[in-house]
Amino acid sequence: MQEDYNNKPDISQTGEQAFPPVKQEEPEEEKRNIFQGHLAIELILLIGLAVLYVLFFTSKKTTEPGTSLAFQKSGEKSVKVVFINIDSLNNQYLFVKKLKADLEATGKLLEAEILSEQAAFEKEATSFQKQAAANAIPEDKAKIMYEALMQKQQALADKKERYTQQVAEKEQAMHLTLLDTVTNFLKRYNRTFKFDYILGYANAGQILLASDTLDITGDVVKELNKEYKEKGK
Repeated sequence: MQEDYNNKPDISQTGEQAFPPVKQEEPEEEKRNIFQGHLAIELILLIGLAVLYVLFFTSKKTTEPGTSLAFQKSGEKSVKVVFINIDSLNNQYLFVKKLKADLEATGKLLEAEILSEQAAFEKEATSFQKQAAANAIPEDKAKIMYEALMQKQQALADKKERYTQQVAEKEQAMHLTLLDTVTNFLKRYNRTFKFDYILGYANAGQILLASDTLDITGDVVKELNKEYKEKGK
């Protein structure tokens, strides 16, 4: 081989231009080692990108300005929900019993007045019919008496409507007073327990089913009656 190398023609002597040196092929084992080195670097880069992806997007979910504070809080803890049985509250709360008694007393008083005036009107109307049927009164006087009866009948109907509206307004005011009283109490009550929701449950209501373990009616009624008695002293 040394002789062959020495016998190679001198290109510079032939006047031909020199060619750039030919790059020798790397041994197969060296190529394999380089490939494995490149693969290791690529895997490290992929792992690094995966870590950055997780850190970036998970932190973005909790700090993104567009996400509401309430939504963030709901993802951090379980929601505490309890309920009050409205039917039981109405039957056991002393203040409700007082409001109902006042409303019933007003209704009975107005009803008694209407019934008394209606009985007097019916008696007067019956008497007029008998006199008119017996021709016991002149026609012009009968006409005046009849018109007077019609006016009394209309006045009685107007009074019935007015009293009905009066009772309805009193009942509405009673509900608002009760709602305000219970709501203000629950705000104070919840300073200790810190429930997220206190729902109202009633038969044929919007809540179809509720677990008895979430029922705080007994405790709430007890505290409400305690406050009511203290205010009455």
